[in-house]
Amino acid sequence: MATTLAKAADGTQSVDHAARIEHVSKSFAGPAGPQLVLDDISLDVAPGEFVTLLGASGCGKSTLLNLVAGLDAPSAGEISTDGRPALMFQEHALFPWLTAGKNIELALKLGGVPKNDRRDRAEELLELVRLKGSYGKRVHELSGGMRQRVALARALAQDARLLLMDEPFAALDAITRDVLHDELTRIWAETGLSVLFVTHNVREAVRLAQRVVLLSSRPGRVAREWTVGIPQPRRIEDAPVAELSLEITEVLRGEIRRHGQH
Repeated sequence: MATTLAKAADGTQSVDHAARIEHVSKSFAGPAGPQLVLDDISLDVAPGEFVTLLGASGCGKSTLLNLVAGLDAPSAGEISTDGRPALMFQEHALFPWLTAGKNIELALKLGGVPKNDRRDRAEELLELVRLKGSYGKRVHELSGGMRQRVALARALAQDARLLLMDEPFAALDAITRDVLHDELTRIWAETGLSVLFVTHNVREAVRLAQRVVLLSSRPGRVAREWTVGIPQPRRIEDAPVAELSLEITEVLRGEIRRHGQH
């Protein structure tokens, strides 16, 4: 993974992208030979940009996110990021024998934060995700939404400039998911993070993003992009969100039908 720098107007170095994906393809071994999952994908995420990656199940969204995270290597092409990204999964993956605060402190420890500073920083992150006072709670004492908030705080503890999110709210009920949409939007605005968010939920994609990128069915290719000009805060039920979601859904259905014809 590389970091690309550009010259700012004052002559200092500035990052010109949070993530750059250049002609990336990925194949996996299969019974009948190599199976092409991603094909020649090029995509930039600008610093501070919120991008949702959308597509039908099996189109390679999570595979692409894993490549950006550095968990796997592309078969072809190059990926560069602004530092090491933080990754948040659909499952919270918290250590059940640790408290909420200690789960966050573990990420801080791995990031080199001095021991004397970890408790205060963990408390700050819990407050950021609206869990003030939950430092000592065990995982089993937390609701599903609270666990995902702790997982988000742990991801933020890595002090990354790029946050990768792989369907982090898919297992939550609709009300909790809606609340966490609000929280994520607020945190993104407050921190200036860049976010690449994978989802198969069209309305969620439009609700959150500045830009929606649609992948075609396997092999995954960038089929189309939409700039979302709807002002934040947005709601899932807002008419402009519903209207754009319908347009994207029709294109997605066309991709699924096209794939089914082959």
